[in-house]
Amino acid sequence: MKSTDYCKMMDIEMTNWKAKLYDVIRKFDGLPTGQREKVFKDVNALNIIMEELDEKIDSLRTECPVEWKPQQEEINAKLSDLGSKYGETSNQLFDYEVGG
Repeated sequence: MKSTDYCKMMDIEMTNWKAKLYDVIRKFDGLPTGQREKVFKDVNALNIIMEELDEKIDSLRTECPVEWKPQQEEINAKLSDLGSKYGETSNQLFDYEVGG
């Protein structure tokens, strides 16, 4: 795969993750204070991972190195972490919405 194709693909994937994260944060903002405190740590972890990914994606957009294998491995690991934390957090938020 060409490095420019990889950079474009990561940009698209990040945009999709940002939309998902926005939905989680919107749900989080709508929770009562007591429930918000229970999931704050998880939502904050999502924000931290997204910031790290944003930095990587900005680097890929501006530099888009010819040899991107090290960046690809790091980004894939962060996306995996983001996916698991997103699943955990969205499940908790959904439980609270239902009255859990």
